[in-house]
Amino acid sequence: MKRNNIHILLAVFLVIMAASARIVNANMHIPNFVPIAAISLFSGVIFKDKRALAFLIPLLGQFIGDLYFQLFTNIPGFYSIPGQLFNYGALIAAAALGSSMKQPKTATTLAYLFGASTIFFIVSNFGYFASGWNGYSFAGLVKTYVDGIPFFKYTLAGDMAGGVLLFGGYFMTQQAMIKKTQKVKA
Repeated sequence: MKRNNIHILLAVFLVIMAASARIVNANMHIPNFVPIAAISLFSGVIFKDKRALAFLIPLLGQFIGDLYFQLFTNIPGFYSIPGQLFNYGALIAAAALGSSMKQPKTATTLAYLFGASTIFFIVSNFGYFASGWNGYSFAGLVKTYVDGIPFFKYTLAGDMAGGVLLFGGYFMTQQAMIKKTQKVKA
């Protein structure tokens, strides 16, 4: 299979994974245990040469999940414009972070996953603040971030688990393909 076709299949898989993870997570009732920042980071790393695709994958996965919630559940998929914009912006930031990763080695990847989760936490919670839920004061800003701290552990756990599966699975598959190619040449 040509490399371009593999990238297209991988992109479709990632979009489906992002949307599905959000939907399944909603039914599990574990808040924020979705590897959406990990998918964004992974997209940024894998699709460096196709930056538009790197950014489009997590946005499309998020949008499909939002659309599903809006149309088929009582969970609002589209809530507030500032909140939505900041969430989508956080995914773009995580993908941009991924595109800056030079060599995805284990320690580097884990550090970048932590960074992507942290960026998502900071940016998405600022969107919650910008929606006015806690008022538009410094105290409201602090309350927003303090209220979000318990959710961060689930965000981090979901991104770490998803990131290990994505990066580990991708590179193990890549190594297996290299070995298979070497056996065919021999």
